[in-house]
Amino acid sequence: MRRAIATVVIAMLLAGCSGPILANPPAQRPVATPPPEASPILRDDPQPIAFPRDDLPHERLTEWWYYTGHLRDAAGGRWGFEYVIFRAERGRFPVTWASHLALTDEAGGTFTYAQRSEIGAAVDRSSADGVALSLTGGAATPWEMRGSNGVDRLVASATAAETAGEARPIALDLALRSEKEPALHDGDGWIDFGPGGGSYYYSRTRMAAGGAIEVDDRELAVEGIAWFDHQWGDFISVGGGGWDWFAINLDDGTDLTLSLVRDRSGANALVYGTLVREDGSVEHLAREAFTVEVTGRWTSPVTGSEYPAGWRIEVPGQALVVDLTPTVAGQELDTRPTTGVIYWEGSQQVRATRAGRALGGEAYVELTGYATAPTR
Repeated sequence: MRRAIATVVIAMLLAGCSGPILANPPAQRPVATPPPEASPILRDDPQPIAFPRDDLPHERLTEWWYYTGHLRDAAGGRWGFEYVIFRAERGRFPVTWASHLALTDEAGGTFTYAQRSEIGAAVDRSSADGVALSLTGGAATPWEMRGSNGVDRLVASATAAETAGEARPIALDLALRSEKEPALHDGDGWIDFGPGGGSYYYSRTRMAAGGAIEVDDRELAVEGIAWFDHQWGDFISVGGGGWDWFAINLDDGTDLTLSLVRDRSGANALVYGTLVREDGSVEHLAREAFTVEVTGRWTSPVTGSEYPAGWRIEVPGQALVVDLTPTVAGQELDTRPTTGVIYWEGSQQVRATRAGRALGGEAYVELTGYATAPTR
């Protein structure tokens, strides 16, 4: 599942109307904790996922709408982007939101990101017509996600003062249209965490993207491809050792996502994937259906954390071999002010073969649990 079935653990900071969201709330605040043999909240799960209904927000403990993608401008520049909004509710406290925005300049070798948080129901302006989320985080210009049934609009901007990494003003305004039906993970879109709760999870794995980005107040018309994950459920923390998540779009129309979730000992507690063919048909991949080998390492000069930085993925049943290498080494985000974690998420160079025939493609990888810098 997205963010590999683990979650960025989020809870409310009660002081102020738009303070940060913390990963580890103080002990005196009520946190929903599952009993040993039950989910955190008793509900009649799972229910069938339906569209466009389930594009909308749900009254669950944790939820996110997560976009990554690959864009090209007219001059041949290549850009990776990440844009996500998280939603959390914890008992009687107000609903809390967080958002991350990131832009990778693959040709320039730079990475810029920004983050926001907000408390209260005003962020959600959704209706039967579709999702409408608008998060200001105290800024004058909102970050927005709007859409329904795979026709979406993303709008966000950040000043140089709001950004980190390569601190510079960035913005995006993209229209997206899904080219395939939503892929329901694990067959029916429901992931059972046992004592940890459960989650609904689907992806729109191939969305045509077009619009504009701004970098250093320079507007560029762009087009490309995007990947969308939507996940919600009554879970707070799963995968205490972190996870590796892969989203791959191959030039033959195949889309592949893999999740490797670790427990606190570092062992892989859950490994699975989803393959979506060119015609939109979906196949669940059990852990024995593929292998992932780390082929490189990178150490962050900012946090000192060491991350995997290259992979060989093999899916024997598909006669498929995929080699991934980050387009930019430093795509690390320190989001402790909003979601309490440091993680790496970035675009990849793709070299693949199917039955020995060369294939190109695009890919994004997310890595959590590797950061060594202390959390607040």
